[in-house]
Amino acid sequence: MSTHSETEPESSQSESFRLFVAVALPLQVREAIERAQTTLRRALPGELARWTKQEQFHLTMRFLGNVNARQVPKLESKLRDACHPFSPMTLQATGVGFFPEKRPPRVLWVGLQEQTHQISNLFRAIQDATRPFSSEPVEEDFSAHITLARIKRIQRREAEQLKQAAAGLRDATFGEWMAEEVHLMRSQLSPAGARHTVVAKFALGAG
Repeated sequence: MSTHSETEPESSQSESFRLFVAVALPLQVREAIERAQTTLRRALPGELARWTKQEQFHLTMRFLGNVNARQVPKLESKLRDACHPFSPMTLQATGVGFFPEKRPPRVLWVGLQEQTHQISNLFRAIQDATRPFSSEPVEEDFSAHITLARIKRIQRREAEQLKQAAAGLRDATFGEWMAEEVHLMRSQLSPAGARHTVVAKFALGAG
């Protein structure tokens, strides 16, 4: 189901939308993750990290960058076809970790598990469906996660404090839910931060 105000071309043929493809998280899961995020914030005070807002917790399947508005209806059609063969899947948000593992942490995340490996196949289908619409590099490896924070350059002492705080959450579980659809999202940047809105929704299988 499309939101026409997001997808209809306007006066400028060169107008573009900053888009990404994602799986949404239910409110109770986002709230549980936010509580863990609050604990981790205490280990990394000040402006040393850019923390994701609770309403923006999601599983990113593909970042597209700027897409010409005239191409969005065709993009929606390709994504709808890519999602249709997949059944709704049970996802579980669990554990806290870092990227990279063996160097100073740059991304703090919560992991996502899905027992049937459908999520990895869906990721590949979305990557293939969106290739013609984006100049952003296609991701070859998939690690299902929710970004909690992007970390700036920090000292070894600060990195150790954060890792110790995260160690207590390594086995934490934040909730389980049935994912039944994939969203095409628009990200509008502003001094107050990014605002995310749903452009279209695609049911997994018959939905």
